[in-house]
Amino acid sequence: MTTEPQAQPAQPVKEPPPHTDATAGNATAGNATAGNTTAGNAADDRTGRRKVTAATAVGNFVEWFDSGAYAIMSATIAGLFFPQYDERAALLATWAVFGAGFVARPLGAAFFGRYGDRIGRNRMLALSVLCMSSATFLIGLLPGYATVGIAAPLMLFLLRALQGFSTGGEYTGASAFIMEYAPDGRRARYASIVPLTVGLASVAGAMVGLLITSALDDAALRSWGWRIPFLLAGPLGLIGLYLRSRIQDTPVFRAMERRAAVRKAPLREAARVCRRQVLTLFGYSITNAVGYYLMSSYLIAYMSEEVGYGKAETMLTSVVAMLAYCVACPLAAAASDRYGRKPMLLLACGGFAVATLPAFWLIGTGLPGALAGSSVLGMLVAVIGTSNVPAMVEMFPGQLRASGSAIGYTAAYVLFGGTAPFVATGLVSVLGTPLAPGLYLMSLAALSGLVVVFFFRETRHLPLTRTGVLE
Repeated sequence: MTTEPQAQPAQPVKEPPPHTDATAGNATAGNATAGNTTAGNAADDRTGRRKVTAATAVGNFVEWFDSGAYAIMSATIAGLFFPQYDERAALLATWAVFGAGFVARPLGAAFFGRYGDRIGRNRMLALSVLCMSSATFLIGLLPGYATVGIAAPLMLFLLRALQGFSTGGEYTGASAFIMEYAPDGRRARYASIVPLTVGLASVAGAMVGLLITSALDDAALRSWGWRIPFLLAGPLGLIGLYLRSRIQDTPVFRAMERRAAVRKAPLREAARVCRRQVLTLFGYSITNAVGYYLMSSYLIAYMSEEVGYGKAETMLTSVVAMLAYCVACPLAAAASDRYGRKPMLLLACGGFAVATLPAFWLIGTGLPGALAGSSVLGMLVAVIGTSNVPAMVEMFPGQLRASGSAIGYTAAYVLFGGTAPFVATGLVSVLGTPLAPGLYLMSLAALSGLVVVFFFRETRHLPLTRTGVLE
């Protein structure tokens, strides 16, 4: 059942009068022309969707490419932007600056969510990629601590916060944008480009960072080499801005504008009338968030510090896990389109609850086991992520979609995703076992599974043009 918010009813659209030809030949010619027109429209739709897919992918790629490079170069950045009386303190400060992006995400989610529901999805994404790429590019131009003193880490902190601010609206906004262009029955497959580009960009950023650190000596790396990955965001951002500015807004948003259904205060209204959807989204997104950050950010530190692997082995395992995630994304998305969001979310939560502990055990048995265990984690993250994206778009009505999804999803990633490496490290110390991160993820997966069972309503067949809120 749905409860319709107050909105002006859509005006009936009159069908054009049927065309009557004087002869059968004219009718045949008319049919042929109609067939050609239909084929032309189909070709235009395919071309338009390819452009939408490319425009959607760029913003995510820029953000996560930077994150991968930042992680690899964290030691170099620590030496350049912080005083070196304590190397460990400098490295911790570098990761604290990295965390500034998470602190700013809720503000970005509120701003871009409201902006996307009021002004339009494409304008929101154009502004998002402009902010993100500009901040990343400017990091590559920053002077170090030796040049400007305390101003160096302060500027780095502010630019990381601007990146996080942009990310707060980018992921959910890009998801809504591509979903509202996607054909029915293939929504998850189109939406999978969002989590897929996260994985590809993380691998690319890490590989570029590793290549630069391996190819350059320490002097060159500290002088100019570390800047390269960040400066690459400039041209990538311009490409993204160009692509996004040349695409008109989604059919769903244009229809809302014609019906005068656009809300003046969508964020406040979403928090008021979509509480169930926001809390449900939060409830299963916590497993998505923790699973992703344990599989990506935490895995390298875990393997080297807790299990005792070398640098080459940890990097190889991290890349293989992310590649397994990327390969699984389109496959899991196709299954989501066929079987529904709820079965796939339950499959993922059940998989995490059952397989996480064995996966972490395998990681500790040697390199082959590490490759297998991390790949299992990567595939499970793909399963939950490729159903999470379409579900969070479909569960909210069109006029509140960007705002509602941004609230629930971003809250889960800030509170649980951003803290996952710290919590996992603390649990290993408290419990005295390297399997502690697996126990943490298993517990969250069981909780998320209960949320899906009792509170999630299947969304696969819901029209994206609806204005009613699910009960």
